[in-house]
Amino acid sequence: MTRPDPARWTFLDVAFDRLAPAAAIARVVDLARGDRFAYVVTPNVDHIVQLERSGDPELAAAYRGAALCLCDSRIIARLARWSGGSLPVVAGSDLTRDLLAHGLPATQIAVVGGDAALHRALAGLYPRFTWVFHTPPMGVRRNPAARAAIAEFVEQSGADVVFLAIGAPQSEIVCAEIGARGRARGVALCIGASLEFLTGAKQRAPRWMQRASLEWLYRLGSEPRRLWRRYLVDGPRIFAIWRRWRRINLPRPRAGSGSSPSGGA
Repeated sequence: MTRPDPARWTFLDVAFDRLAPAAAIARVVDLARGDRFAYVVTPNVDHIVQLERSGDPELAAAYRGAALCLCDSRIIARLARWSGGSLPVVAGSDLTRDLLAHGLPATQIAVVGGDAALHRALAGLYPRFTWVFHTPPMGVRRNPAARAAIAEFVEQSGADVVFLAIGAPQSEIVCAEIGARGRARGVALCIGASLEFLTGAKQRAPRWMQRASLEWLYRLGSEPRRLWRRYLVDGPRIFAIWRRWRRINLPRPRAGSGSSPSGGA
């Protein structure tokens, strides 16, 4: 009988890898050397809500197919603690920063997404890498031709590392499709706005707000028209998702036992 991997924990119906940041970097570097294509996902509250709300089997399969699934949310990590478990936080923006600053050897990097200004800034900030870029059109999720063009770009680039900066769930679904084609190599990371933070195109929340689980509030204040629904309407659904997960997955005490549920908040 195959034993479950103790370093991986399925929480809120997503199988998270419980790796500290340094171990996550080492794993990404190892995947970058591989001959087969692998990809990394970093679910946050918005991603979990999208998974639950859409019920999209293609999206769920994309998360299951990831070689590495890292928790990118202090709120999710706190809910995990309240459920009697633990999830190290490895923010996608921090992972991207650390890989480019000192984690990766000199290598070829492909970027999917962003504009010419972002591309120039990356090449200027990190000249030790060889950069190649592809800018797809908007609406990749509903554009099979655009997704196929991304896959062909990644395959032809031969890059060791691919950063997908086209948002969720497009990045995750495209990665799953690239993997299914079986023609690419290296490792891809679904990293959202991480490259924009690095180049200064967008400002990230101060460290104290990140530590206080208030990064969402900073981003809401920075882009209220674009993000108000994500953070004020959709985001709070995470608590209902968590309560339902607890009800299904955590054992209840027997009547009269006097014990409390495992990991009760």
